[in-house]
Amino acid sequence: MDVGGTSVRAGVVDERGSLLDTARVATPTEEGALEDAIAGVVEDLRNRHEVAGVGLAVAGFVARDRRSVMFAPHLAWRGAPVADRIEKRVGLPVLLEHDVNAAMVGEHRFGAARGAHVAALVALGTGIGAGLLLDGKLFRGAYGVAPELGHLTVVRGGRPCPCGKYGCWERYCSGTALAATAVELLARHPGRSTVLAPQVAGDPGSVTGRRVAGAARDGDPIAQLAMAELAKWLGEGLALVADVFDPEIIVIGGGVSESAPLFLDEAREHYAGAITGARYRPLARIRTAHLGDDTAIVGAAALALEAAKTPV
Repeated sequence: MDVGGTSVRAGVVDERGSLLDTARVATPTEEGALEDAIAGVVEDLRNRHEVAGVGLAVAGFVARDRRSVMFAPHLAWRGAPVADRIEKRVGLPVLLEHDVNAAMVGEHRFGAARGAHVAALVALGTGIGAGLLLDGKLFRGAYGVAPELGHLTVVRGGRPCPCGKYGCWERYCSGTALAATAVELLARHPGRSTVLAPQVAGDPGSVTGRRVAGAARDGDPIAQLAMAELAKWLGEGLALVADVFDPEIIVIGGGVSESAPLFLDEAREHYAGAITGARYRPLARIRTAHLGDDTAIVGAAALALEAAKTPV
């Protein structure tokens, strides 16, 4: 399952990474109701398939033992022993994982990072989520909360971030950032927008990353400038990641990756120029995720199956 702030998406996945069946429910805001919803979806799918275990990909801080959720900004859990609770409800082994870690596993086992030993996944959505694979294993940090790459500071004193800092990478490189950049450019260059400005006339709050991407495809100059800014900051941030971890492949996922033809080639150029020792070292391959929206579901299922087969 991919347990997000808007919906709980579930899938039955076989050992080859194929998605056999799916289900979705809206995410309840109350803790007990959320666990009821998860148990209900498990039972629904279990009535149609033989299930060995349950993997929950969670958008939040998962403890290193993968039994509890320490904090999830868009979910009700706070220091909650989620795995134990769900196991009691469904009678199956349950494993928790950070959603982008699960996506990293999905892409490593079955997708763009297959066979890699050192890899990074950068998920561009409302913010930036990230997963790291070092020597073929997920890197979770000492306490299970690594890697928060979206909160690397790229602009000192820059845009405020909900995390409390200023100038975080995700404030310049995400769906939210794309919209913010477009709003700034519309104010700075009135009259230059041919598509976006008429769509959002009088209501800057209606500017979204998806709308900016659509306008860029339609040739809007302001939207294209916003896309170029996103490409620049994606390249700059990836260079920082590569300087620290030296990955052989970087996978770009998340909703913004659907618009990769508009920015990824330019981001690769920025990355190649910004990395330390440019022109004198191998560069990571930069690819989009192969499994799309299902990558966290597939990865969570693979981890759950692995755990179910491991003797206690």
